[in-house]
Amino acid sequence: MTLNRARDAGFTADANQFLTFTVQGEEYGIDILRVQEIKGFTTVRPIPNAPAYVKGVINLRGTVVPIVDLRSRFGMDVEAYNQFTVIIVVSVADKVVGLIVDAVSDVLNIPVDEVVDAPEMGGDVDTTYCAGLARIDEKLVLLLNIDKLINSEAMQQLEATL
Repeated sequence: MTLNRARDAGFTADANQFLTFTVQGEEYGIDILRVQEIKGFTTVRPIPNAPAYVKGVINLRGTVVPIVDLRSRFGMDVEAYNQFTVIIVVSVADKVVGLIVDAVSDVLNIPVDEVVDAPEMGGDVDTTYCAGLARIDEKLVLLLNIDKLINSEAMQQLEATL
């Protein structure tokens, strides 16, 4: 990955820490500096006319936080939430958003030179959210660009429903 592309993807130094988590058995990572907290899954209040991937809102210490189900956002089958399901609260464009994931895995130190560009998959696979792929031991971690995942259009849709 080139240094300029790494910066565009949110990398801030030669090595970055990523919170890794699973969604439908696949490992993903987001920049740890964007994570505000991790909380166990709690009841989400639905919002009428919200996009399908927005499950509703929660009240987090007086702040109304929209909750996005990453399975829905990625077009995957939605399954029942269980004891491992968590909400990762992240900051996006001066807003706070919660991401529902299947489970949190680890915090990894990933050097920029260990990250390669995400391949173009073609067809219906959307790689616009991908900052790159990192090989950690024997597994691949798909690093997400949180700004593209929750882009300005998605934020406008979220704000319109609140």
